[in-house]
Amino acid sequence: MAEQDKDQERTEEATPKRREEAREEGQVARSRDLSSVAILGSCLLYFYFGAGSFVSRLMDLMKSSFSSLDSSTVTTENIQSLLSSSVFKMLSIMAPFMLTVCIAALLANVMQVGLKITTKAIQPKWSKIDPLKGFARLFSLQSLVEFIKSILKMCIVGFVAYLTVKNELTDILPLVNKSVWAITIYITKTSFKILLTTSWVLILLAIVDYLYQRWEYERNLKMSRQEIKDENKSTEGDPIIKARIRRLQREMARKRMMANVPKADVIITNPTHLAIALKYDKGSMIAPTVIAKGAGYVAEKIKEIARENGIPTIENKPVAQVLYKSVEVNGTIPDSLYKAVAEILAYVYSLNQE
Repeated sequence: MAEQDKDQERTEEATPKRREEAREEGQVARSRDLSSVAILGSCLLYFYFGAGSFVSRLMDLMKSSFSSLDSSTVTTENIQSLLSSSVFKMLSIMAPFMLTVCIAALLANVMQVGLKITTKAIQPKWSKIDPLKGFARLFSLQSLVEFIKSILKMCIVGFVAYLTVKNELTDILPLVNKSVWAITIYITKTSFKILLTTSWVLILLAIVDYLYQRWEYERNLKMSRQEIKDENKSTEGDPIIKARIRRLQREMARKRMMANVPKADVIITNPTHLAIALKYDKGSMIAPTVIAKGAGYVAEKIKEIARENGIPTIENKPVAQVLYKSVEVNGTIPDSLYKAVAEILAYVYSLNQE
């Protein structure tokens, strides 16, 4: 019983088939924090290099909208046309920003899990709306770990943001005598500085989270020995049945080989452990051919059939060993044995003439 329980422990690495099935189900090692950091980083880069153009186009849109209201009679048709035009212009302004965010999110996910399109992950499942299972997932160990991670990230990011703001406190009081535009610029620069500082912290946290997700993914994919055996049976067949098939195939091949022994010209022996049956036909063969060979019991059977059919048996230990090791059944002898085998065949032919 203890051995059976041990076999059920998930201690073995996942097989390629198990990994492919997990990908088909949408189970991959993916960190949401990396995607969030990629989106935040793309936003910062976009506004760092294109904030001036973005604000300028936005202000031009506001000026043109208000000026058109001032120079025309306000009617239902005018309002509808103005709103349609403003929405279209706003979308054209926001389109580069939205495209940048989408590309960053896509690249972050592709870099983590590769390109894999599957619909199984979004297919509706009754288990996902089961209240009991949902309650169990809500208070599971994984949910607790995610909650602790979120608290730690909030604390770390909040502490870094506090240190950044603390260094800017000395510049806040002089803003009383500044213009609105100067205050706006200061607030924008300070906010960007806070975001930039916290971004580095978020990148480090995202890397740590990805490593943890990878470890958790590999741990959940581990298989028991019994699962590996079952998978091998389903993909390659039952080992017992396969062994029986191979045994039957060997027996059939042996029977076909034994049926060729009466056609041999000579049997070369070791003398007791090996037996090789040779045949040579000048009209159809380029060299003498091994039509049967065997060791032990099979060798005895070959010699027995040879005696029953009057086939000469020649004892030549070196030739028998080389033929048994280097030549397969229905294969021709190597060049190095041409002379030795020719002498044996010549001797056999002389015996047949006598």
